[in-house]
Amino acid sequence: MSGILDVDLLAFENGTDSQRKAVVEAVRSSLGTGFVYTSHDLSPTMLDEAYGMLEEFFSLPAEEKAKAVVPGSYGQAGYTGLLVETAAISDTPDWKEMLNWGADIAAGHPLQKLYPHRYLGPHLPEDQVPGITKVLTHFYDRVLDLQRRFLRVIAVGIGCHEWFFDQMITNGTTLTRAIHYPAMELAPGEDHVWAAEHGDINLITALPRATSRGLQVKTDDGWVDAIPPDNGVIINTGIMLEHLTNGVISQGIHRVVADPDQPGDRYSVVQFCHPTPWTILSPVPSCITSDNPQRFAPIEAGNLLDQVLYDINLVEDARRVS
Repeated sequence: MSGILDVDLLAFENGTDSQRKAVVEAVRSSLGTGFVYTSHDLSPTMLDEAYGMLEEFFSLPAEEKAKAVVPGSYGQAGYTGLLVETAAISDTPDWKEMLNWGADIAAGHPLQKLYPHRYLGPHLPEDQVPGITKVLTHFYDRVLDLQRRFLRVIAVGIGCHEWFFDQMITNGTTLTRAIHYPAMELAPGEDHVWAAEHGDINLITALPRATSRGLQVKTDDGWVDAIPPDNGVIINTGIMLEHLTNGVISQGIHRVVADPDQPGDRYSVVQFCHPTPWTILSPVPSCITSDNPQRFAPIEAGNLLDQVLYDINLVEDARRVS
């Protein structure tokens, strides 16, 4: 299928049984593409403030942005420069730079002790852009709340309890990534694109809005532009959700390419909703049938993340593309 549908999350939460059922069915249908649009209750002012501060950061000289690099984070905290992340199917680095942040966790928490490289704190460039930590931490919290609520729709749709994902993502390694895509005429070669074809690693990704078009979704009918309604959030599915659903919900394959009708650069802020790294990603029984036998062996979420970070060229001491 090629149609990306627009659903009403608030109708699932506040509507009648029939309205809730309609939202669940629409989400299941739309996720045949790996993508769906949804209404939301995020503050437009919050989004404006976040984008303003991020543009201020990315406009800084390269040496100032480099101060926000977090060594050993593998692109999961702090600044990642141009021509680093590389799609797993490509040998040409993406033409983009990124600022990444997550949430703090108590130093004595078992997750912190077992996975110290996963819980690195926000590491935001407060010295370069005063006030950015408060704004972007609030952004993280609000979008994670939206993702938690949307996962409840998916849980019902795959025959699980509505709160199936709630504990899984509590203290998870959810990551927010602000991305600046410079104008394509500045790229060092003709073979570069903003982001080559790929699927995300996590459960679901949320994109409240971007400053211009460019996101495209791979469907049975070819590549289609992802253009949500005004005030809509784009939700797409990742590799971890594909594992948990035994392929019933596939990862959403996408790319980001410059739109010739919107020249210049592009900004977006995406949030990757992750489970805790000790979560065992094993297909749920409701998604295993005689027609759809178990496809995936169980794997720890943290190990799967490590594999993908290596594949996309973010492991600093093992880059396959330099």
